[in-house]
This record gives sequence, C-alpha cells and structure tokens, in this order.
Amino acid sequence: MNLFDLPRGFTLAFLFVLGSCIGSFLNVCIHRFPSRQRLRDQLSALNSHGSGCPKCSAAIRWYDNVPLLGWLMLRGKCRSCHRPISARYPFVEALTALLFVAVYQAEMPSAGISVDPVRTGLFSPDGPQSLVGMWSADVWLHARYALHIAMICGLIVATFIDAELKIIPDGCTIPVLLLALIMSTGFGQIYIVPVWFQGFSEVNAIRPTVPEWLQPVLFYWDAQPFVESFPRLHGFLVSFVGCVVGAGAIWLVRIIGFWVLRQEAMGFGDVVLMGMIGSVIGWQPVMVVFFLAPMLAVVAAAAAWLTRRHREIPYGPWLSIAALLLLLFWKHIWPFARPVFDLGPLLLLLGGMMVVCLIVSLQMIQLLKRFLGLQPQEDPATDDNAWCSADHLSYYNSERTDVQVGLWKTQLWNGVRSGQGTTAVHRWRSGLRD
Repeated sequence: MNLFDLPRGFTLAFLFVLGSCIGSFLNVCIHRFPSRQRLRDQLSALNSHGSGCPKCSAAIRWYDNVPLLGWLMLRGKCRSCHRPISARYPFVEALTALLFVAVYQAEMPSAGISVDPVRTGLFSPDGPQSLVGMWSADVWLHARYALHIAMICGLIVATFIDAELKIIPDGCTIPVLLLALIMSTGFGQIYIVPVWFQGFSEVNAIRPTVPEWLQPVLFYWDAQPFVESFPRLHGFLVSFVGCVVGAGAIWLVRIIGFWVLRQEAMGFGDVVLMGMIGSVIGWQPVMVVFFLAPMLAVVAAAAAWLTRRHREIPYGPWLSIAALLLLLFWKHIWPFARPVFDLGPLLLLLGGMMVVCLIVSLQMIQLLKRFLGLQPQEDPATDDNAWCSADHLSYYNSERTDVQVGLWKTQLWNGVRSGQGTTAVHRWRSGLRD
C-alpha cells in the first residue's frame, strides 16, 4: 500500500503521539549525557532501566511517565518529595511532537497529489535534482523524512544541553552522523540537492570577464551521468562532503577567531554539530545554515550584552534553529541560494575572498575595542581561572545528590561517595544504620 493513501489527519495524529514519546526519551538524553565524557559512556547510560526524580531519586511510576499528561496530572511536582519538576520535560515533549508534524507537512506532498520525485517534498519546481528510480517515491521520501527527524532529535538534545552547560556531548551528534552516512549510501537518493551542479549559462557569462589564467578554472561538468551510473556512491559523497564542508567551515572560523581575537571563538562541539548537519542535508544547504545562523545569533548576543553584560553565548542552539528553518522553508530559500551555487568552481574563489573579509573585520573589531578602552578577554590557554569543559562536568556532578540517580542500584566502592561527600545522605536514603 502506498503510504500516502493513509488519511492525512490520521498520519499527523500518529506522528504527534510518536513525537511526544520520542521527546520523553530525549529528556533522558538531555539529563544523562552531560555527566559522561566519552561517547561510549553516554550511550551506555541510556541502557539503564527506569527513571528517577532528580531531587529525591524516587522511582517514577509508569503512569506518571506518560508524555505531556504525566507532568500535568502531577501538577509539575514529584509524587514522593513534592518538589517542583522542571517544565523543560513537557516542553521538550511538545516541541518534538510539533516538529514531527511540521517537518512532515513541509516535506511530504498533500493527499491526492501524484508524487513526482523532482517536484515534491523539499524540491522546488526547477530544482536541480533528477533521481534514478532506485526506490519508489513513497519509500525514499519517508526514508529522507526519517533521517531529517533523527537530525532534529539530535539538535534538540544538543540545544538544551548547550544552552544550560555550554557543551555539546558527542552522544547527540556522532550517532546521527554515522546514520546519515549509512542511509545516504544505502538509499542513494535521499539528498536534497546533488553533490555537484552548476549553471552553464552562468559559466559562459563570466568567462569573458575573468583573466586568462583563471579561465581554466571555469570548467563545466554535468554530474547527471555520474549520479545515474553510481547512485549509492553519489549518495555517500553527498553525505561525506557535507560533513567535511560543514565541520570545516566552523573549524576555519575557530582557527581564525583564536588567531585574531586570542580567545576561543567556537567550541569543538560546534564543529561536530555542524558536521552532523552537513552529513544529513549536504554541503550546499549546510553553507546556507552557516550564513543564516549568525544572523539569528547576533540578536541574542546583543541582548545578552545589554541585559547581563555577557560577552559569550552558546552557538549550538542557533546552528540548530538555522538548520530547522532551512528544512521548513527550503522551497522559499532555494531560489535565492541557487544562483550562488550555479557559479560552480568560482565558489572557491568567492570563499577565499570571504575568509579575507572575515580576518579584516575581526581585526577592525579589535582596533575598535582598543579605541573604546575595552579590555580584551584573557587567553584561556594562559588564564588559570578560565572555565573549561572539565569544570562543567565537575559542577554538574556536584549538583547531583547521588551518582546513581535514575539508574539501577549497584555495588560501588565506598570511596566514590566518600570523595563526593554524599555517604551520609546515601545511607539515610537507603535506610542503612551504622
């Protein structure tokens, strides 16, 4: 049966319920990932059974764990200790459910419309992609939707952790990145745009205006025969090149920012996050995200400076919002972005010019700060009081009442709780006597 034959209302209602359940799982990831440093430990923390109150460690009953309704029935308080439960839990569940529905509406054709693999989903009517018929339209459209939803789930976890702790654990990025490489290779046609395309008319129009030594760079290559002959290899290249370009763009800004400003401009978690986004949507869309995110972040940075005099804001949430906006409004964004990517090889020259402009603008900002008498921030490499990622983990663990909150109780060496000063609290909660 064609999946589009299902009633639209039934499909959206099912996705809303499924999204709220997935959102409940994302809350577990948000709670447990920051306390583990390695990827393996972060993923293994999800294998523990049962959830507990973060305040009193009491086990949560199954009917209190129903997405959205559980928090409302408890009136936002723990059944055991009656202390408030953060509104973040129902908010994440509702947000995930709404995004499941919104992305489906944006990417899937409406009921009763024939599915054209070029003109439906995220493709504009004059989009550059022409598929090779490896799968039926309903299969690859839903496979692409599933991959985009997996990316959105990772973005939600990364956003809430980064906003609170200014770190992005690998558990919310690396698994999605690997999934994107595998699905892109296996399906071969779940990309938004192909790995390479250019406008022949644009190349011919620019060729007479450039120097003779630069004209060999203005080659024209029709990638369509390659896509049709090697669809799975092409799918892998779309994902791999998107990962490299996305991570490389943030890494380049990180290096230039540290060189000019003498401080960390981007965290390494942002590099991995952008690589994950690029592996899902490809290198052209991820470059749109790269330029869209600063436009969103500059407003937040100005507000943080005016209200709290904070000079740093987490950048991960704005990368996530930019990626989400790209998926929801790609049909409207693509007509403005396509002429740039039609330039083909000239994009390398354009990128080099933009790097030079970035260096010059950062230098001008430094000169303006000195002119206004603003003191530059200390270099984290030389400042003994700088706040680093290890401090985040130490602070997070110091706020936990027990190292086994939300986990099955296992035998621990006595020195673990003694070193954290929680032995007496643990014995009292466990009913142990001297």
